[in-house]
Amino acid sequence: MGSSDAAWRSRATTAAEVVALVRSANNVFVHAAAATPTPLIEALCARTDLERVRLYHLHTAGPAPFADPVVAQRIRSVSLFTGPAMRKAVNAGHADFVPVFLSDIPGLFRNGVVPLDVAMVQLSPPDKHGLCTLGTSCDAARAAVDSAKIVIAEINEQVPRTHGNTTVPISKVAAFVSTNHPLYQSEPNDIGPVEARIGEIIAGLVEDGSTLQMGIGAIPDAVLANLGNKRDLGVHTEMFSDGLLPLIANGVITNRRKEVHAGRTTTAFVWGSQKLYDFIDDNPLVEFHGCDRTNDSAHIRRNPSVVAINSALQVDLSGQVCADSLGYQIYSGIGGQMDFIHGAALSKGGKPIIALPATAKSGQASRIAIALSEGAGVVTTRGHVHWVVTEYGAVNLHGCTLRERGERLISIAHPDFRAELGRSLANTRHFTLS
Repeated sequence: MGSSDAAWRSRATTAAEVVALVRSANNVFVHAAAATPTPLIEALCARTDLERVRLYHLHTAGPAPFADPVVAQRIRSVSLFTGPAMRKAVNAGHADFVPVFLSDIPGLFRNGVVPLDVAMVQLSPPDKHGLCTLGTSCDAARAAVDSAKIVIAEINEQVPRTHGNTTVPISKVAAFVSTNHPLYQSEPNDIGPVEARIGEIIAGLVEDGSTLQMGIGAIPDAVLANLGNKRDLGVHTEMFSDGLLPLIANGVITNRRKEVHAGRTTTAFVWGSQKLYDFIDDNPLVEFHGCDRTNDSAHIRRNPSVVAINSALQVDLSGQVCADSLGYQIYSGIGGQMDFIHGAALSKGGKPIIALPATAKSGQASRIAIALSEGAGVVTTRGHVHWVVTEYGAVNLHGCTLRERGERLISIAHPDFRAELGRSLANTRHFTLS
């Protein structure tokens, strides 16, 4: 993963010296997921001489000292997608959240809507040409590195060298710390009977030659586990994890029918095990691009039979999808759901899919609801929703009236809640025949 030329190491310094380049009132981008530059984050948050610094980031891994209310008084987190580390801080008012499509985030930086002073990233060591790479996460980091006035970095010997639009000349890095440690990894997802059944149903909707987009979690893993009998699948996604590897190894995923980056698996970032990071290391058949490209519906739609699999927290009987909040409480973010739901709908033979278990709270609440919870955000509008899948079946809402949508959604709700939902449907004026 590293370079045979060690001359660049003479420029390395301490984390404290690297973050000394950050000034008060700076806007700072922070690399996320497996690429989270923890030594620099910790050194920055240890500074008590700063004020009004804003950290823009997606979901970070590892320690998040900027979630501390005391640190937040001088260094405030702004989540563009809220991960577990920041949920409590965001909902307590110690951090901020921006609802934004993943495809639009690079434009915030490139167009100066959020002018970046500093991009703080984790890079692979430079090659013989003096080129580092963004490793496991290109996503918004590509635009951040290109737009920021200053780039500072952790250069980690164990960051995989990735292909695509990921190169960063070491000459562009103002200061860096040199490290050698494993990247953050995600834990394997437990696939229970509900997720397994949803995976079977969705796999039945996938045709040979389809192009896949999936996220992380038990449901995407369950879908992938059921695709072993398919042929010539492609992948154009914002992220993938370990579940994809057996399908690539067994020749199920060939990418040969894709129109965009044909022959290559296309992604913006990866999040998984060391096996996954070893797989992408110097692998020219995996291309990383910024999320303004991977999530651009104009590119997505060009691929054949795009099957986009996205999750939801709640769906109302008209088809509105809440995927980022539990009532007023921010849970995650808009992410790329709308990008791919719309792109898949425009793809010839495409299937945009919203997948969710029928119940929550250990079976005490229906995720199919007469109305979204108070304060819940609509991530995917009812005009964009096509397929909705629970463990009780799959229904297509596209072209359906409000009443037809309600009836179809009730048919895949948990049986214990169908009668109650049916009564609510009958008593809601715009769902009725009259």
